[in-house]
Amino acid sequence: QVQLVESGGGLVQAGGSLRLSCAASGRTFRIYAVGWFRQAPGKEREFVAAINYNGGSTYYADSVKGRFTISRDNAKNTVYLQMNMLKPEDTAVYYCAARQVTFRTSWGEYDYWGQGTQATVSS
Repeated sequence: QVQLVESGGGLVQAGGSLRLSCAASGRTFRIYAVGWFRQAPGKEREFVAAINYNGGSTYYADSVKGRFTISRDNAKNTVYLQMNMLKPEDTAVYYCAARQVTFRTSWGEYDYWGQGTQATVSS
């Protein structure tokens, strides 16, 4: 019983920043872990970052470590992905997904998905 809506995508130059939001419905959102995935043209969907139910544990793909930060505000039913030092290879549709309590790095292990938001990084 969770619905997710991503927002915050757009067009930015290399080296710039974007802040993506994943807004969730449902009063039980606080018990859900959330992951961010992305899919670039011609590529498979890949894991980006994840956060557990209370924000106490996070995990990042090697490609974004040191540049991206995942966080959550359970009072607002929202998870954020702050993307800094963006590169053209970060261009993709970004999706958020939810599952109970503990995060996973495989998209198939999540139960709820948003519709995605496009992030484009120009050189």
